[in-house]
Amino acid sequence: MTTDSARVRDAGESALRETFQVGDWLVFADLNQISQGDHVVRLEPKAMGVLLHLASHPREVVSRESLLSAVWPGVVVGDNALTQVVIKLRRALGDTADKPAYVQAVAKKGYRLVAEVRQGVAPAQDHENDYRKNQRPAPGRRSQVRYWTAAFLVTLMVGFAAARLMHPAATTDPTWPQPAVRGESPGAAEPTVLVEDFEVIGAQPGQSLLARAVTADLVTDLSKVSGLWVVSSNRRADPGTDLPQYGYVLSGTVQQEDDRLRLNVHLTETWSGRHLWSERIDRPVGDLFNVQDSLVARVLEVLPVKVSKAETLRLAHRSTRDLQAYETFVLAQAALLVRRPEQNVAARALYWDAIGRDPAFARAYAGLALTYALEYQQGWAATSDKALARAAEFAQAALAMRPDMPESHWVLAFVDAQRKQHIDALKHLDEALKLNPSYADAYALKAGILTYVGKPAQAVSQLLLALRLNPDAGSLYFLLFGRAYYFLGDTELAQVNLNQALERNPENLEARIYLALTLWRAGDRDAAQWQLSEIRSLEPGFASNDWLASYPLTEPAEKRQLRTAMVAMGL
Repeated sequence: MTTDSARVRDAGESALRETFQVGDWLVFADLNQISQGDHVVRLEPKAMGVLLHLASHPREVVSRESLLSAVWPGVVVGDNALTQVVIKLRRALGDTADKPAYVQAVAKKGYRLVAEVRQGVAPAQDHENDYRKNQRPAPGRRSQVRYWTAAFLVTLMVGFAAARLMHPAATTDPTWPQPAVRGESPGAAEPTVLVEDFEVIGAQPGQSLLARAVTADLVTDLSKVSGLWVVSSNRRADPGTDLPQYGYVLSGTVQQEDDRLRLNVHLTETWSGRHLWSERIDRPVGDLFNVQDSLVARVLEVLPVKVSKAETLRLAHRSTRDLQAYETFVLAQAALLVRRPEQNVAARALYWDAIGRDPAFARAYAGLALTYALEYQQGWAATSDKALARAAEFAQAALAMRPDMPESHWVLAFVDAQRKQHIDALKHLDEALKLNPSYADAYALKAGILTYVGKPAQAVSQLLLALRLNPDAGSLYFLLFGRAYYFLGDTELAQVNLNQALERNPENLEARIYLALTLWRAGDRDAAQWQLSEIRSLEPGFASNDWLASYPLTEPAEKRQLRTAMVAMGL
């Protein structure tokens, strides 16, 4: 039944379905387009949805929860999905995060449309004709293109896709900026298969989570095979530019109707464009695990790789065969991605529910450990030491159950990094990479630890490997690059990457700290002071000594450098 708040929301947005104006832009909601003069920009539907919801509450702060509910009704998505859509909307409007003329981020609350909204605006006939034909980018977008071109002339662009247990919302914009680096991405002599996010067919609730889970598990299973590089992307590859760097592309669609699961899967050889294999599957949803097993087996039959006996055994050993436990685990993973205290608590409860269904569910124990480790890292725990001890306890439990599972070693490495036991952490990551050479997050975490121990140049090298497998790098990867370049003394690349980290997650306190330090070092004191004000807004009681006391950085020279710089800035 429709709630009163939903009725109010729907009424407000339906009033904007005709042409209306936001600032200098005419908005054509039904066509997902905006225009300024004779320049027209096409918005993706989610970006238009965010704009409509904000425009129906002009000058008001709209919570992230309200936007997620309005734009992704009935679907659980990570907070990063909204952040990425807001970034695209800002780019289309020619807006910026630090001096917003349209969409303002309000720390810990949500977003506010600051531009004037005028309803009932009708375009002139000549303009309407131009608007329907003209697809040139708006001036704001052209200026941003010039900015990025200038910023990246001294860099090499590296772009590859995120391979997480659960992906954030799909990114389809080919102009999406990637981390700026100096150096080249390591290549791979082994066959490389790009696994694209499976496309959702139909509107049954929960399908997008199911599609992402199917994709993620295919990536995980294929990555267990030595001699095969597996790249995961939540973007559709451009056949003209992207595909030559991959040998094969695995793609497909997922549709769930009542208790039936329908999949169409395709494996393509990129250099010839030849479809090597395709299969249509129509099975009961309860057969999901058998479907996944058969898919992996068929793909490995076609690809030019040899599967060892040990790898065959690992492929056959799933963490759970309880479908309800698995579905609960998938929901927990989505909640964990949001990186907010209340969602962290919700994820923990879901992991416990999954363990209640299957007490030997090692991946659920690993997820449970991560909720406690994040509670410690983010300062959410009432008793930090207790949270870290619980994280170690559950990580060890996951490892004891499944020593052959890369995630068990990864989560224990993450816990060890928070405990500043970096040598042990690196050993666990090496073990994880033996089990899964395509484990992008293992390379990324290794990079973060290498910076902590005073080896930022090696960190960049590991991040390049991560990026090869993780092309749609999220906020964390930009932060890791920015942090490494800060300690390498490259303020230019540090600024570029840290700004991108904050575009994706404006509440990333560590990124703001490093950006303030970088701007201060570069001599831009006004910009550094603005970042300081944002830090105090995010964390009113912030004290550099307290932050450094628990921060995992152990290299003495780097720690002294940070402390001196933070004191000089008055932080």
